[in-house]
Formats: sequence, C-alpha cells, structure tokens
Amino acid sequence: MFIDGILEENECNMKVQMQIDVAVEEIFVNIASYAYTPDVGMATIQAEILEDPKRIEITFIDKGIPYNPLAKEDPDTTLSAEERQIGGLGIYMVKKSMDAMRYEHTDGHNILTLVKNI
Repeated sequence: MFIDGILEENECNMKVQMQIDVAVEEIFVNIASYAYTPDVGMATIQAEILEDPKRIEITFIDKGIPYNPLAKEDPDTTLSAEERQIGGLGIYMVKKSMDAMRYEHTDGHNILTLVKNI
C-alpha cells in the first residue's frame, strides 16, 4: 500500500500504521462496494503528512451516491452479536481508531478525510 511507504519514511510506529491500514482498507472497500451500485466508478485517495502535530491526512474522493459515514449512528456494542444489526462495525472501528474525520459533499463529490497523529 502506497501509504505504508509514506508512514515508514516518517517513522510511524507499527501499531499506528496498522490502524491506518485497516481504516484505509475499510473506507476503500465501502466505496468500491456501495458508492456506485450497481455501476462502477473512480475513487481517488490522497495522503499528506502535516506538522504540529505530526499527522497524516488521507482523503478519499468519489462521485458516487452521496453518503456521510459520520452521520451513521454507531452500533450498540453492548449487545450480543446475535442482537446487533448486520453492518456498521467497519465505520465504527475507523471512527474509534482515527484522531479526526471530516466529510463533505461538494460539486457532486463525496470527500472523506481521515486524520491520524503519527
């Protein structure tokens, strides 16, 4: 994954790198699975290292169905697996593992940014 190279160049520890890898995979799979259903479309992923505090910002951009994952209610993790609704755990894990997330829908684009201090 191209993001691993950026993280390694910036001496990111392995635990944080794994959290970022899981989050990027989850968001990308969601875009690939749902953004253009039943059609297919493009997705752009941009990564940038910023300072004060040192962090990575990873932005996903697609022209799929407008969807704000931050507006989705978190699953009730106190319920047993049988009692919970199917789905939603991936976004929940991303929310919990990132330091910040931002979403906007601008000019027909979904723009989701993940922020993680490194």
